[in-house]
Amino acid sequence: MKRTGGALLALALAAALGGPAAAQEKLKIGMILTLSGPAANLGEQARDAINLAVKNLGGKVGGVDTEVITVDDELKPDVAVAKVKALVERDGAQFVVGPIFSNVLQAIFKPVTDSNAILISPNAGPSSYAGKQCNANFFVTSYQNDQVHAILGKYAQDKGYKRVYLLTPNYQAGKDSMAGFKSKFKGEIVEESYAPLNTMDFSADLAKIAAAKPDAVFTFMPGGMGVNLVKQYRQAGLQTIPFLSAFTVDESTLPAQQDAAVGFFGGANWAPNFDNPVSKKFVADYEAATGKVPGTYAMQAYDAIMLIDSAIRAAGGKLGDKKAITAAMKKADFKSLRGSFAFSNNNYPIQDLYLVQVAKRADGKFETQIREKIFANDVDPYTKECEMK
Repeated sequence: MKRTGGALLALALAAALGGPAAAQEKLKIGMILTLSGPAANLGEQARDAINLAVKNLGGKVGGVDTEVITVDDELKPDVAVAKVKALVERDGAQFVVGPIFSNVLQAIFKPVTDSNAILISPNAGPSSYAGKQCNANFFVTSYQNDQVHAILGKYAQDKGYKRVYLLTPNYQAGKDSMAGFKSKFKGEIVEESYAPLNTMDFSADLAKIAAAKPDAVFTFMPGGMGVNLVKQYRQAGLQTIPFLSAFTVDESTLPAQQDAAVGFFGGANWAPNFDNPVSKKFVADYEAATGKVPGTYAMQAYDAIMLIDSAIRAAGGKLGDKKAITAAMKKADFKSLRGSFAFSNNNYPIQDLYLVQVAKRADGKFETQIREKIFANDVDPYTKECEMK
């Protein structure tokens, strides 16, 4: 609708006086996720959960009319930088939620945190921003990358495995995953193998695993990489060697892996069978909206919106009061789908972590299910290096 000059003048005057028009400022949330290529299903989980959260809040996050602007980073750091700058500079996004991958986060971190926007990662949690490079404008609703992988290291150590083969992609999250596993596993590392990002043929590593005959294999292969690895692992007849992983067999990959993944173990901060009311409602709502089983990518993204909602409400809906909003965010005063949740001084979560296992449900769908709690109220190892209070 075209506004007349008089109407525009009235709006400007009302805003200047702090009147009703000022209170009606729209909240803009930029969403930057990988929505194309082999890893698109990871970004789709987060996107669908964010849209569900906004819908469940009646389109008003923090009680304020909300617009969500979605962009695809294409898993290309240079593309992500251009798009995130548009979100904060052109579109005026006060919050940016994303991305999925740590290499993209490293590219967009400075453009967002240097602006007046707040960056919330619903998945990527590199060690670099948990320690000395922590930032008051950066929050994580997932984990520090090492933590989830440490679950499997602790499990392997407790099971008495002596020799383990490690396989991850060659980027920051892959390196963090190996560090996390090794922080808890004290046995022999048969080999540390780094595959190029988006590798789809693992025949060389599978041949090495067959020859080495380790007590277990630990891997982190998200998205399409994980789909292919699990299928090829079964086809190579290696299923008698325990398969320990994070983000390799989860709700983003299981629809493609199906029976090939059943019985394989993972590490997570949540699973769809988590037993609390808000989690059960979320799973039911998500499945009704998408026909898919939600995974941690979805859960953490949903929590990101609920975090924003709690902070804006605490600030009385005043979007311009960034100091009040960030202070409220640090309190994490919302009902996380995973139950126990708080922020450490570096704005990374303090949470429980679990061993999960792939199962086939009675309705024929596949999901991970919690088998045992490995860590309670776990604090990431880098928080002591962060100087924020």
